Amino acid sequence: MRIANSNENDIPEIFRLYRLATNFQKVKFPENQWPEFSEELVLSEIKDNRQFKLLIDENIACVWAITYSDPQIWEEDENNSSIYIHRIATNPNFRGNNFVQRILDWSIGFAKDRGKTFVRMDTCGKNDRLIEHYTKCGFEFLGIRRLKNTSDLPSHYENADVCFFEMRLD
Repeated sequence: MRIANSNENDIPEIFRLYRLATNFQKVKFPENQWPEFSEELVLSEIKDNRQFKLLIDENIACVWAITYSDPQIWEEDENNSSIYIHRIATNPNFRGNNFVQRILDWSIGFAKDRGKTFVRMDTCGKNDRLIEHYTKCGFEFLGIRRLKNTSDLPSHYENADVCFFEMRLD
C-alpha cells in the first residue's frame, strides 16, 4: 500500500469512484448524496497537489482531496491551522480495509510537516454508524449544524445537517 498524489491520468478512475460512491449513498442515505463534481474542481486539486490516491498493487483503492481552508463550511470555527479532508471514495473491490484510519494516519504526518495543528473533516447527514466509525478512528465529533451560506458549495450541503470532526495534533 502506498499513498501518492493523483495525476491527470487518474481523472476517469476518480470520477468512476465518485459515481460508485454516489450510487452507494443513494441506497444507504437516500436523503443526501454527492452531486456530480466538476472536472475543473478535480483538475485544480491535482494541479495544486491536493488530490490523493491510495494504491494497492498499483490499483487505485481509494481517493480523497484536501484543502487548507474551509471558511464557508467551518464558518466562525475556521482556522489557519488545519487541513481538511474531503470526498473519500473507495473502490468497492477494496472496501473493508479501514481506509479512513489509513488516511487519518497519513494526514497527521502530512499536517505536521506543514505546521498544522488539526486534521478536520465534515460529512452531510446524521449517520450514527459513520459518526461512530470516525470517532473510533480518532476524530472528535464536534456536533451537527446547518450551514448559514451554501451558495458556493456543492449542492449536497444545501439544507443538510453537517457533522463536524476534528483531531488535534500534539
